[in-house]
Amino acid sequence: MKKLITLDFINKLNESLGQKNELLQVIIGPRQVGKTTSVLKYLNENHSDNYLFYSADEVFNADSNWLLEVWLTARREKKILVIDEIQKCENWSEVIKKFWDEDKRNQTVFPCILLGSSSLEIQKGLTESLTGRFQLHNAYHWNFSESKKAYGLTFEQYLEIGGYPGSYNFENKNDWAKYVKQSIILTVIEKDILQNQTVKSPALFKQAFEIIMSYPAQEISYTKLLGQLQDKGNTDLIKYYLSLYEGAFLIRVIEKYSAKKIITKSSTPKILPMAPCLYYLKILDKYRPEELGRVFELIVGAQLVRTNESLYYWREGNDEVDFVLKKGRNLYAIEVKSGRKKSLKGLEKFKNKFPEARLVMITFENYFEFENDPMKFLESA
Repeated sequence: MKKLITLDFINKLNESLGQKNELLQVIIGPRQVGKTTSVLKYLNENHSDNYLFYSADEVFNADSNWLLEVWLTARREKKILVIDEIQKCENWSEVIKKFWDEDKRNQTVFPCILLGSSSLEIQKGLTESLTGRFQLHNAYHWNFSESKKAYGLTFEQYLEIGGYPGSYNFENKNDWAKYVKQSIILTVIEKDILQNQTVKSPALFKQAFEIIMSYPAQEISYTKLLGQLQDKGNTDLIKYYLSLYEGAFLIRVIEKYSAKKIITKSSTPKILPMAPCLYYLKILDKYRPEELGRVFELIVGAQLVRTNESLYYWREGNDEVDFVLKKGRNLYAIEVKSGRKKSLKGLEKFKNKFPEARLVMITFENYFEFENDPMKFLESA
C-alpha cells in the first residue's frame, strides 16, 4: 500500500514560493519519479484554487503562440502557472524571458513553475536566455528511505528494483522488467533524447546504453566502449552518447580527481547508473558478491550526486578511491565497503598525496545514517 510522502524538492519549492522572490521556479529530474504528481499534490493542498496546469507534452503544437496564450491567462487570472515538460515547447526560453521581463518592468510578475525531464534542453535554455531569472530545484531517482516510507521496500528489494516508484507495485519480475524497459527507458531514449538531439544511428545509440549498463560504478575507457559497438566511430562519438544519457538523468559520468584540471578532463570515465534497477535489468537474478558490491557503490554514488558538490574518483596504479568529493576547500576521500575484502591502501595513498583530505568509509552498517544526510555524515567523519 502506497503512503504519500513529501520529496525534498517540494520542501524547497514551498520555501521559495513563501519568500515571494518572483523568480521562475524550475524543477528538473528523471521521468517517472513523481515531479508532476508531487507538484500537483502540493498545489492542491496549499493553493487549490490558485493555479493553472498545462503540459507541453500533451499539445500537438506547443509553440510561442500556445505559450503566450497560457501566460496571458495566468497573468489575467493572477494564478500560479505550472508548465510540465517545458522543453517540448519550441523556443520556450526566449519566449518566457520576453514575458517575464515585461512583467518585471510592469510589476505584474506572478509565480511560475516549469518542469522538465531533459537536462540538456533545460540547461541550454536557462543559461542562454534566463540567467538570473530562475531558481533551480532537482528531483532525483528515489533512494531507499523514500522507497521504504512510501512503499515499504526492504533494502534488498531496493538494491534490485529501486529508483522508479511507479514500478514498485509489480509482483512479477518479468512484468516489472518489461515496464521499466518499455515505459521508462525506451520513452526516455526516444522522447527526451532522439526527438531533440542529432543521433545518426538510433540502433547503435540504444546498443551503447546496454553496454554502458554492464559497467556500473566502474572505470572504462572510451576506446574500450567504442570497441564493443558494432560500428565504426571514434571516441568523440562515445563521449557524445554518454553526454546524452547523462542529460536524460540515466547515468552520471565521473572523472578522475587531480589537482591539474587538464588531467581530470582527459581521464578515463567512471560510469554511474543513477538507479539500481538500471543495473539489475542486466541480471534479473540474485546478485553475486561482486555484483552486490557494484550496486551498493552506485547507490552511494547516487546519494553523493544529490549533494550537488564536485564528485570524482581517484586511481594511481593499482591504488584507488571509490569517490572523491570536493566542497569548497574541503576534500573527502570515500571508500565503499560491501563485505568484499578490499584493501585500504588507496585511501592511505590518497591521504599521503592530499594530506588535507578526510577519509570516509561507508558500509552496509552506516549507510542509512549516510543516506539521511550525506554532507553531515561526511563532515562528521
